[in-house]
Amino acid sequence: MRITKLTTYRVPPRWMFLKVETDEGVVGWGEPVIEGRARTVEAAVHELADYVVGQDPARINDLWQVMYRAGFYRGGPIMMSAIAGIDQALWDIKGKVMGQPVYELLGGLVRDRMKVYSWVGGDRPADVIRDIKRLREGGFDTFKMNGTE
Repeated sequence: MRITKLTTYRVPPRWMFLKVETDEGVVGWGEPVIEGRARTVEAAVHELADYVVGQDPARINDLWQVMYRAGFYRGGPIMMSAIAGIDQALWDIKGKVMGQPVYELLGGLVRDRMKVYSWVGGDRPADVIRDIKRLREGGFDTFKMNGTE
């Protein structure tokens, strides 16, 4: 199996997704983005494509090292986000090929439950209170919110 193509999808206002395709039709997805720098990370992903297209997607650690060590200037949030998105997509491909969820490939479950929160937006306190009540009815008990007037 060989990597044939990397395609990025910017989703406003601040997300980006990466699709890594293979010659056997297996596709992996990653999320290489830094808020406010999606286009910059996107450019880095496409520059890194030269190092991964034509390669075996199962060689995840080798490809990571090649991408990381490829340039004179290493690291930094832009390059590391680009590498992370490609890395995620490669693990997704490996999980699909092996018929296993990625968490199993990485050592299995760490916990059976996970606390989550909901974000609440709004400029007026009354709107925020209304939305929190609605979310509490849906089972949320923890919230992140913007400041209001």
